[in-house]
Amino acid sequence: MPQIETWSHLPAAVRDHLVERMHDRKIGIGDLNKLRIWIESRPEVPEGPWYKDFGSFKLCGEGKYPKTFLLPGQVATGQKL
Repeated sequence: MPQIETWSHLPAAVRDHLVERMHDRKIGIGDLNKLRIWIESRPEVPEGPWYKDFGSFKLCGEGKYPKTFLLPGQVATGQKL
């Protein structure tokens, strides 16, 4: 299983999209800190689609790349981590 990629190694387009979604979804500093701690732990993620529910938002990805943020009521697809 791959490990999630760190922020500095994400393609620029992915980083830009994630920043845009953070603002759109109004994800706060406390929530981003939970995300940072999780990513720094270098968790293993499936090769295909996955999501991690942080309570106030969901991070969705595919393979080693996070792809977008969803609000709590939005339905995520893939393997739940």
